Amino acid sequence: MSELEGAIAATRFGLGAKPGEIRAASSDARGWLKAQIRPDAAILPPDGLLSAKDVIQNRVDEYGQRPAVPPEMQKDEKVSARQQEIRMIVQKEAREGLQKEVLARAARANTTADPFAERWVRFWSNHFTAAAKNAQMIGLVGPFEREAIRPNVFGPFNQLLGASSFHPAMLTYLDAARSFGPSTQIAQRRKIGLNENLAREILELHTMGVDTGYTQGDVIEFAKALTGWTIGGPQTMRLATIGAGPAQGLGGGRGRLRNAGRTTGALSPGAPGDDAIGETVFIEALHEPGVRTVLAKSYSGAAKAQAAAILDDLARHPATAHHIARKLARHFIADDPPPAAVAKIEAAYTQSHGDLAHVAKTIIDMPEAWSPTLQKFKTPEELLVSVARATSGLPADKKGNRPAFGDQRAVYQSLGQQPFGAPSPAGWPDDTASWSGSDAVMKRLEWANSVSRRLMAGSLSPTDFLDLSLGPIAGDATRKAVSRAESAEQGFTIALMSPEFQRR
Repeated sequence: MSELEGAIAATRFGLGAKPGEIRAASSDARGWLKAQIRPDAAILPPDGLLSAKDVIQNRVDEYGQRPAVPPEMQKDEKVSARQQEIRMIVQKEAREGLQKEVLARAARANTTADPFAERWVRFWSNHFTAAAKNAQMIGLVGPFEREAIRPNVFGPFNQLLGASSFHPAMLTYLDAARSFGPSTQIAQRRKIGLNENLAREILELHTMGVDTGYTQGDVIEFAKALTGWTIGGPQTMRLATIGAGPAQGLGGGRGRLRNAGRTTGALSPGAPGDDAIGETVFIEALHEPGVRTVLAKSYSGAAKAQAAAILDDLARHPATAHHIARKLARHFIADDPPPAAVAKIEAAYTQSHGDLAHVAKTIIDMPEAWSPTLQKFKTPEELLVSVARATSGLPADKKGNRPAFGDQRAVYQSLGQQPFGAPSPAGWPDDTASWSGSDAVMKRLEWANSVSRRLMAGSLSPTDFLDLSLGPIAGDATRKAVSRAESAEQGFTIALMSPEFQRR
């Protein structure tokens, strides 16, 4: 049983077994997993990667080179060509930055000795989705995961909620950076106003869940509380001066976001500063003044503190505990998890005041999570990572490609799960039906055939592959089919497409 538990720990809780990992986990599978519940195990060093502040600063610098264009010169061909050239430079740099982020993230998953911590990161990154849906977002999604998600996944939930909600990537993704209080001078002069996207998604996706008692009025009030939080930049600072009185200017009305969620609040006011380009800042001239009422509770504190107070209360809400518990049970146990398992996770969340390290340990200790029945169908990315880990001892080809990938970008695209490319704020689906359609399975078979051809070049046999990647999880029927294959290539394909390898 201990070897089976080691295999479950490496494949269901982890990301797929590396050579020797099942054996390493077998002596104390639960202890092996709990040892990974450390803040440092979730961090991805920024080696050669840009911060969100750097990305935005670079973008401002590039566009700052654009000459001023008076109305009478709007159709000047030279000016238009220069603008187009700058736009192409910025977009190219953003795409290159995204590719570096994807490669760094994949390398971390493929090689980490803390695979449970990495799975935990990816669960929460999907929960708080910020996707590369346009040119603005392409450069921000990687920094978002590294800066808002990874440092906070084993801390209090309200800290993670605050850090993700007010990161420049989320403010951009859900249009909150340009959400202005309807009664402010800026909104009235420019005929722009409130955007409800961030408030709605926090309630619907990040905290309470759908149909849990909040109303459209709550969404609007919450959206008003969120106004004022935006991203520092030349245009932002110009907007701030429109509504600022002569004594206030940018001093009392602006504060950077620092250490989101630490201590008891989701936000810490920080201090104003001149070098705020690319940082989250609070500008009171953009904030809708007045008392806010959300879920029948009034928030009359200072403008800058309203959003923090609401986020803290949402993190403590019973509906949030249930919503998160169900998502975690669905991820680690089954698409339709047992109500008793959901209740255990919910109780752990509530009793620990949202301590995510405690919640993670609770899941590890739950008997329901250790069933030998494989009930979770791997997403395309999980499938790729599990092969990459199993074959991590094999050499790369002349182009540096690993056997699992080949042309990595093409593989992600063909299997339908491009990293940082979730189709909506709800993130990637986490159920069998979404990934097991006939066309999707056919593409997996084509991919398995291509991987099998590359594996032929190594010293690994199909039966060795089963042993190191699945261990005792591989059943007798699969082992017989692999051993009776007409060729090693066919044997690898059978192993890759086996129910045991396609599930976790």
